[in-house]
Amino acid sequence: MVALDEIQKRLLKEVADLHSVPEGAFNIRSNSESVARRSSENIEIVSKTEVSGMDIHIKPGTVNESVHIPVIMTQSGLQETVYNDFFIGENSDVLIVAGCGIDNCGTGDSRHDGVHRFFVGRNSKIKYVEKHYGSGEGSGKRILNPATEVYLEKGSCAEMEMVQIKGVDDTVRTTTAELAEGSRLVIRERLMTHGSQSADSSYIVNLNEDHSSADIVSRSVARDESVQKFEVRLTGKAECTGHTECDSIIMDNGRIIAVPGLEAECVDASLVHEAAIGKIAGDQIIKLMTLGLTEREAEEQIISGFLK
Repeated sequence: MVALDEIQKRLLKEVADLHSVPEGAFNIRSNSESVARRSSENIEIVSKTEVSGMDIHIKPGTVNESVHIPVIMTQSGLQETVYNDFFIGENSDVLIVAGCGIDNCGTGDSRHDGVHRFFVGRNSKIKYVEKHYGSGEGSGKRILNPATEVYLEKGSCAEMEMVQIKGVDDTVRTTTAELAEGSRLVIRERLMTHGSQSADSSYIVNLNEDHSSADIVSRSVARDESVQKFEVRLTGKAECTGHTECDSIIMDNGRIIAVPGLEAECVDASLVHEAAIGKIAGDQIIKLMTLGLTEREAEEQIISGFLK
């Protein structure tokens, strides 16, 4: 493994909770190069040949194993697009930890576009954790544009945690999913923007076969002059259940747009959307201030709890 400096180590801690080399399979990418990689007996990581990225093959029956694929960038002005495909064999249960951290101390915009495709075999389950983080005092932007495609076979399940809490100037997140019979998709998005940042999240989910289900929940906070947009299109094509929820706190001069979309193509499709946008309730702040917190500290405490 190539030696990492303190900034790179901090980024790895923020986006992947890594303090040392992880157990199991992993690939660590830094400034457009793979600096460390290890496959395991059941998880093989192979570089693509025509484009930048990897194929991750998980053998059928693999359980209680993990693969970490964090990306870190510290070179100002660096821009890249990476394609990663995950092939999960039948009857598996694995944890996949991704995420990208950008530290930009220069004048050029740094940008990482990641395209991830998940092919989840029958009766398999994956938990996917993706964290995005930005830092650095430079005037160049920190830009992250993740595109995720999920293909769930019969009886499979994908639980996905999408987190962006600090420092990302612009992001466009697009997620699409195709669900087969008895499959289940669960997505939890947590997002905070500040300054003049912008964040656009789009989810397109097709419930194609009987007994498939999707549950998509976004919680976000927009501060200062930042702008957020949450758009979802849930299509029920069979006897299925779908639920989407957008719950947002708006502060200062922030702007939040929620665009729900439900389409039923079967009489037995059950689809629900909920949305709420509002400011922090004054009585919540007052209650915490009576416990000795300042108004600012009370706000931070409420926001922290809301985004957990």
